[in-house]
Amino acid sequence: MKTLITNGIIVTMNPARDWYPNGYVMFEGSKILKTGPMDELGKPQEDCLIKDACRGIVMPGMVNTHSHIGMVPFRGLGDDCKDRLRVFLLPMEQQAMDKRMAKASSLFAICELLLGGVTTVLDMYYFEEQAAAAMDELGIRGIAAQTVIDQGACDVTSPREAIARGEALMKQYQDHPRISACLAPHGTTTCSPDMLKLAYQLDRDYQVPFTLHAAEMDYEIKELREQYNCTPVEFLDQIGVLGPETIAAHCIHLTAEDRLLLKERGSKVSHCIASNTKAAKGVAPVLAMHDLQIPVGLGTDGPASGNTLDLFTQMRFCANFHKNENQDRSVFPAEMIVSMATIEGAKALGLDSVTGSIESGKEADLVVVETDSVNMFPVYDPYSALVYSANSGNVRDVYVAGKQLVKGKKLVSADYREIRNRLAALMDWSAFGTMERIV
Repeated sequence: MKTLITNGIIVTMNPARDWYPNGYVMFEGSKILKTGPMDELGKPQEDCLIKDACRGIVMPGMVNTHSHIGMVPFRGLGDDCKDRLRVFLLPMEQQAMDKRMAKASSLFAICELLLGGVTTVLDMYYFEEQAAAAMDELGIRGIAAQTVIDQGACDVTSPREAIARGEALMKQYQDHPRISACLAPHGTTTCSPDMLKLAYQLDRDYQVPFTLHAAEMDYEIKELREQYNCTPVEFLDQIGVLGPETIAAHCIHLTAEDRLLLKERGSKVSHCIASNTKAAKGVAPVLAMHDLQIPVGLGTDGPASGNTLDLFTQMRFCANFHKNENQDRSVFPAEMIVSMATIEGAKALGLDSVTGSIESGKEADLVVVETDSVNMFPVYDPYSALVYSANSGNVRDVYVAGKQLVKGKKLVSADYREIRNRLAALMDWSAFGTMERIV
C-alpha cells in the first residue's frame, strides 16, 4: 500500500533545493515515489494511506555522522573538569563498560536519536556488535564502527583483536538493507601506521567508510609535528589512508594545505561543533571547506562530550558559532546548515544515493516537525524555522525505510521507559552506581 503525507511544508534538499509551502510526499514500501505541491497531486488513489502533516515541516531524516552512542552512562560526568578524559572517562570504561552495558546504552541512545529526528547514525565505539543489534532492533539506519586502538580497550586486549572483531561484523551485515559496519581507528596518534593502513585496506575491501578522529587535539598536532614533521592530515596522506572512503571527525586544526589535500583526495569531514566548543578546542574552518566543496556533515560526538544526540542543537551551534567566528551574520545561511544535517551528512557517509533528500527512488527516511508549538509560529522560511526555532521536542513523526518509528512524539514499537529503566538498573549495579557520591 502507498502512503501519502499531505498538507506539509515539504523541504526536499534535492539539488535544486525545491521546497513546497503546501505539498505532499508519496512512498510505497521503503521507496519515495514522488513529491510536489498539493495542487499538482490530483485525486489520491483508493489504496493510499493518507497522513495529514497538519502544516508541519516534512524534511529528510537527519544524518549524525559521528557519535559514540554507547557512552550514554557517561553523560554529565565531570562536565567542567579540566582533565575529564583521564579522571572519569577512561577509568570508567575499563571498570563498567561491558557488552550488556553497551547494548542497553545503545538502545537508549537510538531512542533519543529517533525521537530527535535522526534516521541515520555512524556510531564509533566498543562492543559494536551490540550497537549494530540495537540499530537493527529499533529500525534506525546505521553504520557500526568498531574502534581500533593500540592500547587495550574494554572489549579487546589488542588492536589485532579489534580488527578481527570489526571484520566479522562487516561480514555479518554485508547484505543488510539498513545496517553496515566498518573499522574505525581511534585517531592519528593512538594507532600505529600499520594498524591505520590495515583498517583502511579492509574498509576499502568491504566498500564501507573509514573514519577516525583527526586534527582534534593540540597534543596531537604537537606529537605528529615532532615525530613526522607534518600535520595530522598530511600524516594520513603520507601513509596512504586519506581517500574517498575517509571521514575525518573534528578537523579543528587544519592548514590551507590540509584543506586542499582533503579536497584532492575526495575525503569528507564530520563537524562536531557542540562538543568542540564545550571542550574549548576551537572551531573548525568549515566555511573554507565549503568553499572547496568538501562534504561536511554534522555529528553530535558522544553524549559524554556534547551531552545530546540531537542535531537541532548542532544546527543552532553551527550557525551561531560560525557567524561569530567569521564576524558576518550572512555566512552559513539556514539552508546550508540544514543541508549539513541531511544531504551533506549523507554524502559524507557515502549514502547520498540512498538517503538525505526527498527524491523519487530514494529511501523514505522522513521527519515531520510540527509547527503547533509556541516556538514554531510563525514559519516564514522553513530552513530558518528548523535552524533557529525548532528543537528535538518538535519532532512529531519519523519514518525510516518507509516504516513509521515515531508517531505523535512517541516510539511506535519500543517502550522507552522500559529501555531507560533497564539501563538505569545496569548502571546502579555497576561502577556507575557510585558516581553520584564521587562527582
